[in-house]
Amino acid sequence: MNQNPEVSDFSTIVAEATPAGRGGIGIIRLSGPDVVVIGTALVGELPDKRVAVTRLFKTADGSVIDQGLVLYFQGPASFTGEDVLELHGHGGPVVMSMLLRRCIELGARQARPGEFSERAFLNNKIDLVQAEAVADLIDSASEAAARSAVKSLQGAFSSKINGLVEKLTQLRIFVEASIDFPEEEEDFLADQNVIIQLQDLIAEVASILSHAQQGMILQEGLHLVLVGAANSGKSSMMNLLSGQETSIVTEIAGTTRDVIRENIVLDGIPIRVLDTAGIRDSDDPIEREGVRRTVQSIETADAVLWLIDWSVETAQLEELKVNPSPELIHRRLADLKQNLFAGINLEKPLIPILNKVDLIDSIALTTETAESDAVYFSTKTGQGLPQMGTILKEKLALNLHPDGLFSARRRHLSALELGSEHLQLALLRLTEESAGELMAEELKRAQDAFGEITGQLRSDALLGKIFSSFCIGK
Repeated sequence: MNQNPEVSDFSTIVAEATPAGRGGIGIIRLSGPDVVVIGTALVGELPDKRVAVTRLFKTADGSVIDQGLVLYFQGPASFTGEDVLELHGHGGPVVMSMLLRRCIELGARQARPGEFSERAFLNNKIDLVQAEAVADLIDSASEAAARSAVKSLQGAFSSKINGLVEKLTQLRIFVEASIDFPEEEEDFLADQNVIIQLQDLIAEVASILSHAQQGMILQEGLHLVLVGAANSGKSSMMNLLSGQETSIVTEIAGTTRDVIRENIVLDGIPIRVLDTAGIRDSDDPIEREGVRRTVQSIETADAVLWLIDWSVETAQLEELKVNPSPELIHRRLADLKQNLFAGINLEKPLIPILNKVDLIDSIALTTETAESDAVYFSTKTGQGLPQMGTILKEKLALNLHPDGLFSARRRHLSALELGSEHLQLALLRLTEESAGELMAEELKRAQDAFGEITGQLRSDALLGKIFSSFCIGK
């Protein structure tokens, strides 16, 4: 057992494994060395391992707290690698509180957030990626995200990292042996195979990083911001996407003063949508602050949905209504973009949404515009919603097939990017500088970066940060 007293004291821990509140069933989970003693005092004779039996849960004086099922998992054949006991009772908050208090009276202590998963990791039952996948599965905002989390929990991501580390280890062995015993080994500085191996490793990391980025989007979602002039339909779009009246809709310009946030799922993609104040000059200090926050939201978003009142544009320019050629649309959008986004950093995908087309009497609107990144839209009828999801995926190069993805987190991406940088530096040291020892050091740093992903190389600070975000019962 890998015991780290700075991370866990490995006393017997207890927590409610089901959500707080009323429910048909509530589960109290214990793990640790005193499970048998505590369980026997609470329910009498424990059942055989992995066999559910009915027992009375009793207080110190023999009074009955509840009646329910008892499950005993003998370590190391358990989730945590320790003895584990589960009490399945009636899910009332009072009953759960009494059971929890009784377990603490018998010597258990309240578990910290994520401590059960932490012990599973420390006892080598799961690696760090799999531990995080447990939390990701619980927090999944879509079916696709849930399936990708299961893939990580089953080891899909870990196996790729472990395979990468193994290849890097073999290369390091060869390189460092060549440095330490130059008279016995071929000069690796002149070995073309070393270059090929490095190039292959860099390409493999790039492939893993691409899949990890997609997996992170499935898990964390995209951050989209609705932007446009006042009364372009942003609040109506927000209400359409959320399926409820999240934003106030009026004909009065400047109604939305602050950023409004809503979580939705669009075409299988979890999305964090921000409805912002209309961009315009105003003497109102509150409205000016709203515009400032809009600009700030644009800078942090993954993509911008730019809403344009196309009924106004076609009324002002008849040609847009009669013969909306791609060239004409492009010129008009370019002019509008220059006027609206002057001085704003737009280094991210911008999707023009030509809104309120339900108010336009035009045969041309029966077909989609040839402007590849613009969408004919109606917040009233929902026209254009499927196309918007398609263009969004194209703009962000999303290929979200969950069967081929695994859940990932930003720290995983950072570690992969850092490892890739060290591999590229190693190649540079080899091919341009012929500096074998410097190359070996870069290979070590790359391996350290990849090792942090699965926990092969870890710090207590990292573990504390990760597991503290878990729910108490996991």
